[in-house]
Amino acid sequence: MSIKVLGSQIDRQSEILSDSALQLIEKLHNSLNPKRLELLKKRKERVQNIAIGKELDFLAETESVREDNSWKVAPLAPGLIDRRVEITGPTERKMTINALNSGAKVWLADQEDATTPNWTNVIQGQINLNDAIRGSIEFINEAGKKYQLRNDAPLATIVMRPRGLHLPEKHILVDGEATSGSFVDFALYMVASAKLQIANGFGPYFYLPKLESHLEARLWNEAFLIGQEHIGIPRGTIRATVLIETYPAAFEMEEILYELREHCSGLNAGRWDYMFSVIKTHRSSGREFVLPERNSVTMTVPFMRAYTELLVKTCHKRNASANGGMAAFIPSADPAVNEVAFAKVQADKSREAGDGFDGSWVAHPGMVELCRTEFNKVLGDKPNQIDRKRNEVSVSAKDLLDVKSTPGQVTEAGLRNNISVSIQYLESWLRGIGAVAIFNLMEDAATAEISRSQIWQWIHNEIKLDDGRLIDAELVKRLTDEEIEKLGDSARYSQAKETFIACAISKEYLDFLTLPAYERMD
Repeated sequence: MSIKVLGSQIDRQSEILSDSALQLIEKLHNSLNPKRLELLKKRKERVQNIAIGKELDFLAETESVREDNSWKVAPLAPGLIDRRVEITGPTERKMTINALNSGAKVWLADQEDATTPNWTNVIQGQINLNDAIRGSIEFINEAGKKYQLRNDAPLATIVMRPRGLHLPEKHILVDGEATSGSFVDFALYMVASAKLQIANGFGPYFYLPKLESHLEARLWNEAFLIGQEHIGIPRGTIRATVLIETYPAAFEMEEILYELREHCSGLNAGRWDYMFSVIKTHRSSGREFVLPERNSVTMTVPFMRAYTELLVKTCHKRNASANGGMAAFIPSADPAVNEVAFAKVQADKSREAGDGFDGSWVAHPGMVELCRTEFNKVLGDKPNQIDRKRNEVSVSAKDLLDVKSTPGQVTEAGLRNNISVSIQYLESWLRGIGAVAIFNLMEDAATAEISRSQIWQWIHNEIKLDDGRLIDAELVKRLTDEEIEKLGDSARYSQAKETFIACAISKEYLDFLTLPAYERMD
């Protein structure tokens, strides 16, 4: 083989990095990496075209796909028929057990935004998933408390989220070239765990992140075909749920379902990444696409409302499940904090269920029951509401692009929050922790991305705070120093500060915060 593994030796690594897994990685790289790189180039070209006035729109060349009512996605697979509550979190060992035990119907086992892709996490996460599927996983903390899988209730169905197509895996090279983090995660899971999942009555299920076009969905479909053939399972065994969390993808939802139709189970509304993508896509579009502070951008503002309504209609038209956004709140020891937050989450989940979503996400086991209660009110004994077609919904490209009508402002508190979240998250990320509790919210890479992107957007559009002060690089630097001083250990946050400042005030917008951060780790 021309494949080379550079990562340090991890305990039990051979169970995951088998010859078969490495062979599959090499196959995927040789067959698909040139296409992947070309599609990443097309992303940049799209942004350049938007900068000169070519706006996003539904594609004329795929209108026949949208107009053809005869095609549907594959039948819902076991474990994915009822998705009224999903929990998301990293594949860290204790969190794996807690997520599976949570009472949620589905666990998004996150190798992407909630996991720092250092070598240990890439391999150990796969080991943890494999042990969980075998039923042998357990964990004992420093105090001697033992965690193990429950046997008195069903466990959540595992749906693994690999890294996005933009992320490399620098520890595995083919002919000296870095491989794709996406395809490495996919290959390791397929070879080690797919047949075990099938034996358990389920299958290899995936959440696909950050797709920007139906051509990227087509690339993933090709990967699925190669993976299924490699391990010898029938074509169509895989099921994928696609996160519609980029602005361009919102204009190609039906086409994405079409490209993956023999492997697809649904779409998900990834709200934080979607807002991040709005800024990234329209970085050069001026004030028309400037967002107020992130907590003002609720799911009921016009452009977000249009996006979710279209998602539900599109999914149900094609017999796919529509999955709602994340409730990131973590229950607090303060009853007053819980009372306010629970009311907001309850209203959010009630709205989603009422709009026709088939389920929704939470980030903490303590929020599972609240989400389930709201969906039970609408679903009752039905596993989903795919039969509710939402034919009355009509969403235009203009509706999706209507960012300027979003109400809100930028306060010093909002700016400070973005700075503090970015710094605290980056510090943890660089230490290998990809899901972090900050201000009673479970933050991951998506919220760090929206936080630093908003600051960049405010600086470059000369936005003023509500008190009249201009948001500029000097103000951001000063507030950053003050926020780090509050955290109490400036040396600890030095690398995080350097990375954050470089991204937040740079002349050119950096597409992903995690790319320069990844270069800083082993």
